[in-house]
Amino acid sequence: MTEKIITKKEVEYVAKLAKLEFNEEEKEEFTYQLNSILDYFKKLNEINTEKIEPTAYVISMPNLLNKDEVKPSLSQKEVLSNTKYVQKGYFKVPKII
Repeated sequence: MTEKIITKKEVEYVAKLAKLEFNEEEKEEFTYQLNSILDYFKKLNEINTEKIEPTAYVISMPNLLNKDEVKPSLSQKEVLSNTKYVQKGYFKVPKII
């Protein structure tokens, strides 16, 4: 690893925001791992991608969405049988407003 981009202090700050607690060894390990990841991205930035077209997929793929088809579904009675909170044929939920 050539350069420290992330410091232990920054790891501690993010851990505090996430309400996580780490011992000193874990903080050092996370600092090392994050710097290794960012160092790898630096290497990727060195690759010449000038003649490479942007793409969402590595291989060309057809539209993978299925056509909408009407199929039989559960009856209202079957659906409502999974709860005890029913009122007038509908799910009864707590009032929000």
